[in-house]
Amino acid sequence: MYDICCIGHITSDKVVTTTATLHMPGGTAYYFSNAIGKLDTRYILVTKLANAEMGYVDALHAQGIKVEAAESTHTVYFENIYAENQDDRTQNVLQTADPFTVKELQNINTRVFHLGPLLADDIPVDVIKFLAAKGRVSLDVQGYLRKVVNHKVYPTDWPEKKEALQYVNIVKADEAELQALTGRANPREGAKQLADWGVQEIVITNGSQGSFIYSDGVFYIIPAYRPKIIVDATGCGDTYMAGYLYRRTKGASIQQAGEFAAAMASLKMESPGPFTGTEHDVMAVLR
Repeated sequence: MYDICCIGHITSDKVVTTTATLHMPGGTAYYFSNAIGKLDTRYILVTKLANAEMGYVDALHAQGIKVEAAESTHTVYFENIYAENQDDRTQNVLQTADPFTVKELQNINTRVFHLGPLLADDIPVDVIKFLAAKGRVSLDVQGYLRKVVNHKVYPTDWPEKKEALQYVNIVKADEAELQALTGRANPREGAKQLADWGVQEIVITNGSQGSFIYSDGVFYIIPAYRPKIIVDATGCGDTYMAGYLYRRTKGASIQQAGEFAAAMASLKMESPGPFTGTEHDVMAVLR
């Protein structure tokens, strides 16, 4: 039995900033795994990618991270272009991968499943229902709100949201995704709408402006911790959720888990690629 399992595709990413162009693996599966792999928890990643990119899985194995990888026809290929303000990102999708199926997850037993779809077809609703019968379900909703037209990513609604969200315990979204999902311009009203649809913990991030978590009628305000230097914001939301779910499975309160998550995301922003720090480093930021 694991504590946390992440389900999502590892991608091939091209990251373009005002100072450099980098090529690296990415996606929720990659950034979440690297972050939580530095923490004291029983963890497994379930992913799919083309055989040509299986080296990404080997690199995770080399860090002691447990991975079950199925072969896909293609690996997801993202292009992330950042403006000088790292909160502003343009995305292109140049290649997609095969979706996940119930059969691939039959033998995975864990306390929490964290789903990281990158595109609307990655994780079908029948998979969410199946997982909900086995453990708590956490969802980064961004992939269900992405429509790809001529390789460019545009926001869209998720037609199956009301059916699916009743099986989801925790939802993570940024403010723009929350508005696309609920139709509510006010983030607090959007969070309340998700609660009405059955979600127990709603995690809403807003980049450098901080985040809030809504649960049982209470808004928990989480500050943003200023990084020493801003190098790369890619994967900050995934790092945040790794920290949040880790602390929640350890028995921390929502406020404590949110602050730990925000500090962890701030540290990640100080260097390119995934989180490379330790729990001690995160606690030092909090102090």
